[in-house]
Amino acid sequence: MSPSVGCLRRTGGRGGWLSVVQCASGAPRVPGVDSSTVVWFRRDLRVDDHPALLAAAERAKNGLALYVLDPRLLSVAGQPRVRFMFRCLRALDAKLGGRLMVVSGDPVDVVPEVARSVGASTVHVSADAGPYGRERDAAVERKVELVRAGSPYAVTPGRVVKPDGTPYRVFTPFSKVWREHGWRKPADTDESTVDWLEPAESEELPDVEPLADFYPEWEKFRDERLPDYDRDRNRPDLDRTSRMSAYLRWGVVHPRTLLAELGDDEGARAYRNELAWRDFYADVLWHHPESARQNLDRKFDAMELDHDRERFEAWCAGKTGYPFVDAGMRQLLAEGWMHNRVRMVVASFLVKDLHLPWWWGARHFMKHLVDGDLASNQHGWQWAAGTGTDAAPYFRVFNPVTQGEKFDPDGEYVRRYVPELRDVKGRAVHKPHDPIVDHAHEREVALARYAAIKS
Repeated sequence: MSPSVGCLRRTGGRGGWLSVVQCASGAPRVPGVDSSTVVWFRRDLRVDDHPALLAAAERAKNGLALYVLDPRLLSVAGQPRVRFMFRCLRALDAKLGGRLMVVSGDPVDVVPEVARSVGASTVHVSADAGPYGRERDAAVERKVELVRAGSPYAVTPGRVVKPDGTPYRVFTPFSKVWREHGWRKPADTDESTVDWLEPAESEELPDVEPLADFYPEWEKFRDERLPDYDRDRNRPDLDRTSRMSAYLRWGVVHPRTLLAELGDDEGARAYRNELAWRDFYADVLWHHPESARQNLDRKFDAMELDHDRERFEAWCAGKTGYPFVDAGMRQLLAEGWMHNRVRMVVASFLVKDLHLPWWWGARHFMKHLVDGDLASNQHGWQWAAGTGTDAAPYFRVFNPVTQGEKFDPDGEYVRRYVPELRDVKGRAVHKPHDPIVDHAHEREVALARYAAIKS
C-alpha cells in the first residue's frame, strides 16, 4: 500500500524521525489548489539567489516547501555532517515561517505523493549532478514532472567542454574556458518569492541551534582577509580562509553570490580559482560517475598497495608520530573540518608513506567532514594519489616535516591540536616523535611503485 503524505502522524521511527504512514480514508489533506507546485529542497537550503523559486512562482499560485530525509544518504553520512544539515534545515524553516515540510522516506515514493497531496503536477528543484542524485531524479520524474532551474555550481556540470565537445580532464584549460563562459548574476529571490502553503504535520527537527547567517562571516573575510588570500591561504596557523565550504556544500549560499562580490586583485583571483576547482571536480564526476569509487586513470588499478589496518587507525586517530599530520587528523575529529593545505599533506601521507588505498582516506573524510562533498572529496584524494585529473607528478611526495615547517613556521597549528607537544618551542615541534614509518624510506618505496606503473 503506498503512503499518503497529505496526512501524516508521528511515529517512533529511528532517531525520532517521522515515518510516512497511510491515513484513514477521508482524512484531511494538505490544503492547496490544482495550480500548486512543490519546491523540493536538497543541496540548496536557502531562499536567496534561488532560481528554482522563480521558476516555481512563474508556474503556480502556491508552493509547498519540502525536504526529504533520505535514509540512503543519511546512512552513509557522518554525524558532524548530519548535525550541520539539521542546523541548516532549522534556519531554512525559520526563514519560511515554519512552513518547511520535512518527511522521511525514499524520495521516489515520497515526492510524487506529496505533489499529489497538494494537487501539484510539477516539482521544482535545483539540478543534482551527482551519480546518486541523477539516478534518483530520473526515477522520481517517471512519476511526476521535475522542473530543474540552476544547480549548486557557478557553471552547471557538462557545460564547459573542449571545442570538439569532449570534457576537460586538466584544470588549467578548464578554468580558462570556465571564466570565459561566465555565470548568471544572482537571482532576485527571498522567502516572499513563493506563496508558501502550510504543510501537514511533519518531522520534528532535532533540538539543535539553527545555523547562523553566513553573510557576516563572509563579509569579514571579504573585507579583511581576501586581499591577502593568495599569500596566506596555505597557512593553517592563521585564520585566513573563508570557511564557506560547508555553506557551499549545503547550498546555504550559492557560489554565484560570492563571485558577484569578488574584485580582480590577486586575492580575489585566487579565491575565484578555488571556486573553479569546485566546479571542475563536479564536471569530472558528471562525465565520469564511476570515478567516485574507482581510479579515473584505470592503469593505476595495477598499483601495488598495502592494507595495514593498524597503520590506518593510527592515521585516523592522529597518532602517526608526524606532528603536522597528527594535528590535521585531530582537527578533523574535533571540528569536522581541516585546512586545505593540511588535507593535501595528510592525504599524501596515507597514500605515499603508508601506501594505503586512497578510498580508505576518502571514506574517513566523508564520515567526519561537515563540508564533505563527493566530487571535491573523491577527486581531491585522487589528485593526491596521482590517479585522477591533474595528477601530481608521481615523484611529488609531500614531506610532512618540511611542509609543517613551511606552512606552520612557528608551530602554532601543531600545538593547538597536539597538546602533548605544547611545551615544544618554535618549529622544533615539527620533529617526528616516535613515527610509525620512516618518511625517506617510504618515499623511495612509493617512487618505485609509481615507476612500475608508469613504465
